[in-house]
Amino acid sequence: MNRIDSKFSQLKQENKKAIVPYICAGDPNLETTEDIILALAANGADVIEVGVPFSDPMADGPSIQYACKRAIDAGTTLKKIFEMVVRIRKQTDVPLILFSYYNVLFNGGFENNVKKAKEIGIDGMLIVDVPYEEYDEVEPILKANDVHLIRLVAPTTDGERLERILKDAAGFVYCITVKGVTGARAELPADLQERLEKIQNLSKAPIVAGFGISSGDMAKPIAKHSDGVVVGSAFVNRIEKSDTKEEAVSSCLELLEDLKRGVSPA
Repeated sequence: MNRIDSKFSQLKQENKKAIVPYICAGDPNLETTEDIILALAANGADVIEVGVPFSDPMADGPSIQYACKRAIDAGTTLKKIFEMVVRIRKQTDVPLILFSYYNVLFNGGFENNVKKAKEIGIDGMLIVDVPYEEYDEVEPILKANDVHLIRLVAPTTDGERLERILKDAAGFVYCITVKGVTGARAELPADLQERLEKIQNLSKAPIVAGFGISSGDMAKPIAKHSDGVVVGSAFVNRIEKSDTKEEAVSSCLELLEDLKRGVSPA
């Protein structure tokens, strides 16, 4: 069974919600990324998104844009990220999702990259700029290698299109909480809980909400109406503000603990 499926099955049995951190690989360097991922995995992160830096991250706000630039400037490549994942897999079985734009995965052959990802222990891919209408280009290859395509649902997705995206979804569905790009926010839309409930009723796959969540307090009401939360920019911001690798690891663990308190059942 895919590690993502096993994890969500376990969480359901334990009446827990998933915490899914996003970390931009190579920001500020891959050594720091590796240590952060291992620390998060050892301290309760349920699934981890490994962000592949891209020169034109159109879905991302300033925090992740700058993280991508720092990572690219540091010489981060998909090949080096795969090498890092090999080392990580020797120490943890935490489910890993490769978060990328399609151009990076297309370069060198999409099928080759998927096979390599499966071989080294990647469990899912979230390809930000591949819309539902183009899933047929990528999903059959991913399915053949037991790598889940994590489908995205936007705040503007509704009606028949929503139902089509949710049908046959695998791993989990990433429900985007706000219009616009990624980035930590002070508050989330008032109708978000109602929307999450609607999507949960339509989906057989778990629903995980992300974009804008920056603290345990923000995660708490969302977790009540979903199967988990994704937090990205808040981790990226802490890494950017850290002067040393040790400080970055410690700061990320502080945020993880805050999120764990927020999503824990009362």
